[in-house]
Amino acid sequence: MAHHQHHNFEVDGVDDDEVPRNKCRTCLKQNTLTIATVVGVIMGAILGIILKSTKDKWSEREIMYIGYLGEVFLRMLKALILPLIISSLVSAIASLDLSLSRKIAFRAIAYYLTTTFAAVVLGIIMVVAIRPGVGHTEMATKQSEDTRNVTTVDTLLDLVRNMFPPNVMEACIFQTRTDLTSPSPNVTDVYKYNISFETVQNTNILGLVVVAAALGIAIAQLGEEARTMANFFHNLMSVSMKITSWVIFLSPVGIFFLVAAQVLQMDDIGSVMSRLGFYFGTVCLGLAVQGFIVLPLLYVALTRKNPFTFISNMGEAIATAFGTASSSATLPLTIRCLEDKNGVDRRVARFALPIGSTINMDGTALYEAVAAIFIAQVNNVPLDIGTLIAISITATAASIGAAGIPQAGVVTMVMVLETVGLPAKEVGLILAVDWLLDRFRTAINVMGDAFGAGIVYHRSLKELGLLEQSSEEEKFQVDKNNHIDETAQ
Repeated sequence: MAHHQHHNFEVDGVDDDEVPRNKCRTCLKQNTLTIATVVGVIMGAILGIILKSTKDKWSEREIMYIGYLGEVFLRMLKALILPLIISSLVSAIASLDLSLSRKIAFRAIAYYLTTTFAAVVLGIIMVVAIRPGVGHTEMATKQSEDTRNVTTVDTLLDLVRNMFPPNVMEACIFQTRTDLTSPSPNVTDVYKYNISFETVQNTNILGLVVVAAALGIAIAQLGEEARTMANFFHNLMSVSMKITSWVIFLSPVGIFFLVAAQVLQMDDIGSVMSRLGFYFGTVCLGLAVQGFIVLPLLYVALTRKNPFTFISNMGEAIATAFGTASSSATLPLTIRCLEDKNGVDRRVARFALPIGSTINMDGTALYEAVAAIFIAQVNNVPLDIGTLIAISITATAASIGAAGIPQAGVVTMVMVLETVGLPAKEVGLILAVDWLLDRFRTAINVMGDAFGAGIVYHRSLKELGLLEQSSEEEKFQVDKNNHIDETAQ
């Protein structure tokens, strides 16, 4: 026994000398995937540009071959969205004490609505000040695929309809949306069109979030009676996270091919950028201000901690968000970075993030507002203060309703344009750079979610502490009783 302790003591001494070197190695080890993902993005762009310069026109089939591994990677990530969102929400809500979780939920939702609205207002201020669309009236509009008739009222009603799916299984695959058809060619008022409903193949995440929340609350209220069910969802969450860690291991390779194929798809980067440069710059500037000034300031004000350490710990998730352009697909990674690197309590992370990835889209909201006003400027449509307020409310609602998948913003864009009274085909103006902006705004969306969870965790320490304390006290009481029993025997 003595010899064993001596041996330990010697090892300790050696460790002390190697601390600096080990620190460096640990840092590299922890961030290997982040570095590899960022390298994947850069190398993918370089490969795309090199391949593009070798010949004029790449066929659709050739581009498909190049992006194939990326597509497979994205499919794997998307397959994890459903089990992850459902299991993480149910298990997080079921493990929170209801009287306390009400406060935590309130904080999370208050944060999401505030920052989303702030992002919209910021976008409007930027685009009105910079005026990127003024003097570009010669820009031709390309016909966009999505020219369905839509009114803001119907879109908002659809949002609520989708929150309460009539069939939970169907909600895993389909969303409902209103379809308006003209009763006769001479009827031009959209509000007099015939109303029908169609289901579109797109997971109804919002509905599933509501169902999962209800399920979690019910399990929490039943307590011991529903213990087995609670354990099932906890286990499902663990299994999903395990499989996710395997998939994430492939992310640098998948992202490399995704980005390369995307660059090849662009017609002519130079001419597009010269036409849309101001617009692109305005959106990026707005996103940078939101992500690196507004959110960090809010974080400092509410937690008194360094926001840039927080951001650097989220590096891997932000790089993956940029590569995949999907906040839902990045969710498993965001949860892992928050829990392992930023030390956020798992109950808060797994409760706040799935909801955040669905309703908190700062980047998308900012982009929707900028894009709508940019299109109005190009078309010389004057905007009064009332229209700007309408745009801000609609952009906030649209970003909540947008799915966490690549380029979902283009679909909700139609609803925002309708508010300003512009035809849906005008979306064609901005499609050329949308794929790239989509990646930037997704990175900001994910960052906003992470900051939200961090802030909610910090503000809820007291409530979470009470929970810890009560469970510690119970444990102590049990130990004490056992000890008394043993003594008595």
